[in-house]
Amino acid sequence: MFLCRCYAFIPISVNRGSLPTKTGRHHLWGFLLPEAGYTIMEISSKENAQFFSNNTILPVDRSSFKSESSASKEKQSCCGGIKVFLGALSFVYFAKALSGSYLKSTITQIERRFDIPSSLVGVIDGSFEIGNLLIIILVSYFGAKLHRPRIIGTGCLIMSAGTFLIAMPQFFMGRYRYERFHSTINSTVNISPCLQDKNQTPISVWEKSQAKINAGCEKEAGSSMWIYVLLGNLLRGIGETPIQPLGITFIDDHAIEENAALYIGCVQTVAIIGPIFGFLLGSLCAKLYVDIGFVDMDSVTITHKDAQWVGAWWLGYLVAGVISVLAGIPFWFLPRHLPKPESRKDSSTSSEQSKFITEDNKDQHKSYQQVKMAEMVKDFLPSLKSLFGNPVYILYLCASIIQFNSLIGMVTYKPKYIEQQYGQTSSKTNFVIGLINIPAVAFGILSGGLIMKKFRISVLGAAKLSLGSSFFGYLLLLSLFAMGCENSDVAGLTVSYHGTKSTTDYEQALFSECNSGCACSKNDWDPICGENGVTYISACLAGCQAFNGSGKNTVFFNCSCVGTLESPSRSSSAVVGPCQKGNECSKMFLYFLVISVITSYTLSVGGTPGYILLLRCIKPHLKSFALGIYTLAIRVLAGIPAPVYYGVAIDTTCLKWGSKRCGGRGACRLYDSRTLRYVYLGLTLVLGMVSIFFSVAVLWVLRKRSSPQDETLSANGERGTCGTKSRKDNFVSNDHLIQTTYWPEKETRL
Repeated sequence: MFLCRCYAFIPISVNRGSLPTKTGRHHLWGFLLPEAGYTIMEISSKENAQFFSNNTILPVDRSSFKSESSASKEKQSCCGGIKVFLGALSFVYFAKALSGSYLKSTITQIERRFDIPSSLVGVIDGSFEIGNLLIIILVSYFGAKLHRPRIIGTGCLIMSAGTFLIAMPQFFMGRYRYERFHSTINSTVNISPCLQDKNQTPISVWEKSQAKINAGCEKEAGSSMWIYVLLGNLLRGIGETPIQPLGITFIDDHAIEENAALYIGCVQTVAIIGPIFGFLLGSLCAKLYVDIGFVDMDSVTITHKDAQWVGAWWLGYLVAGVISVLAGIPFWFLPRHLPKPESRKDSSTSSEQSKFITEDNKDQHKSYQQVKMAEMVKDFLPSLKSLFGNPVYILYLCASIIQFNSLIGMVTYKPKYIEQQYGQTSSKTNFVIGLINIPAVAFGILSGGLIMKKFRISVLGAAKLSLGSSFFGYLLLLSLFAMGCENSDVAGLTVSYHGTKSTTDYEQALFSECNSGCACSKNDWDPICGENGVTYISACLAGCQAFNGSGKNTVFFNCSCVGTLESPSRSSSAVVGPCQKGNECSKMFLYFLVISVITSYTLSVGGTPGYILLLRCIKPHLKSFALGIYTLAIRVLAGIPAPVYYGVAIDTTCLKWGSKRCGGRGACRLYDSRTLRYVYLGLTLVLGMVSIFFSVAVLWVLRKRSSPQDETLSANGERGTCGTKSRKDNFVSNDHLIQTTYWPEKETRL
């Protein structure tokens, strides 16, 4: 039996006349045996004899009790202060979740705006975790000794500065240039899309056009403005660091014990709302043109359905930065300490700043500041050895790292996948994710906690629930392989100019007999949609000889390549923009949404049981250390690398790369839908299956180490089933904890 779980520590006050103490009134630390109903006092050895030699009942010092009115006033003051801090912290959690999710929603916008591949966008996304890791140890260690609310306020200012820095390139790198056929270069000269004879264009026009390109090239060659986005996200990570460790511990130190878990739950709930508004903000900004307010919108010849469209990605960062500034203001006016609740003033649980109880009972009230660094360092390696010697912890850590790799990679590139696979716009994609997927995740996490509480599931049961959630979640993910769309018909890339599937190298297949007389560039991306339902990379490659109208309303005529698919004898017309995918793809998108929501919910149900499993398999005095190692491993081995190698894998599915003005490869314009589906879903599924393998190993170790009686005990009850070798070992180990190291504050609160 775990004896440490059978005792509830209670403070007992006695009159100064009862005991010969120097301070008069003395606190005796007793522990109650609920089964027997006895109260055992634990006093110093010098007082033992005199205390038990008196047969009289200890009189109670009534002066130690405050009047009901004063106690009520103090409770109201305490509750008022902690609730103000709770509201401020909830707003900060909302702000950081909103800015983080908004970054995910602008991945494709940033990729197109800066003409960079997905792998580089993955590095930018992972820079947040790098910034967080740079100072997390310093903040966690020194932050508890300083003014915690003001440190959080400083973090909010740094976070807002980073958010503003991300948006700054928009104001320094000039207007966005997209590839589009210009129907008129000046008022007198019209250029045919198919330049059969360059002499049809005056020399002065060609020279001016070339000079303009060269000037733009010189300006662009010395700038890599995406670096500012990376540095801004890095700064965001640094500013976000103190919010969680210092904010949660501040609530735990100053809230009434029975309310601490409720308050923390409220903060986490508000944090879930943040991503919903983040993706909705991304949906709104994606509808607006990137240079809105700087250019005449009538001159913009592309729509939000075009692959070159870039929304006002920078606008959302300005909004998120302002929200972060407002969220940090209240913390500059909060005190360093709040009034302690009356129920916790004489409790064995105390503030992280005020008390650190060592392993020796005689030093139980020793100040935290007096603990020598050498003692902490000396205990570090044995604690680390004990932690990594726990097979359940190591196996669960491996399972979590691999699973988070799959989840982080999947979430980061989910907007891109929906856009490319189902032909949806960035605005609609962000709207769907924010309004459907995020709430499903929130309900899944909540459902997991309710199931644990309702059925009082044991630690072994928590492992089963976590495993079952992952298994069925990835099983549902497997069905998404059948819910994809075929490639759009793009002449020279996915189909030949004669209507057959293209099997040759796409650069060579871009040219055909129908456009052999035209002076076309294979690097252009200015898609038009022929009346035969086929997309052509440019009007020149479509063999179009004439046009009518301007801008979005341009119509091309006498397109020799358009007529070759159905009737080679006649020429056909085409309009600006790529052809839309068929109705069958729209149905597949609806099926994808349904399965995606169910999958998100199913995978999220196992989150809370997995967290309980992690906490219950660690010795009480190692829980904080174990959670720190767990968080560090997830950030370093999943948060940073997953977006990078997912981006590299997605880049391999690109069919048509854009070209920068000065040469070199830009952002991808068109992906192979089938290959993208296999790579994106396949990588996620493989990682998920590997994580399930480790979860099965966790369950196997738990079954091997637990007895049948242990399996009936609840996970939120008195003991766990992890790491038990024998009942004798359990008795000795936990009896030692009672006498030396048991300290309720060491147990991390959920």
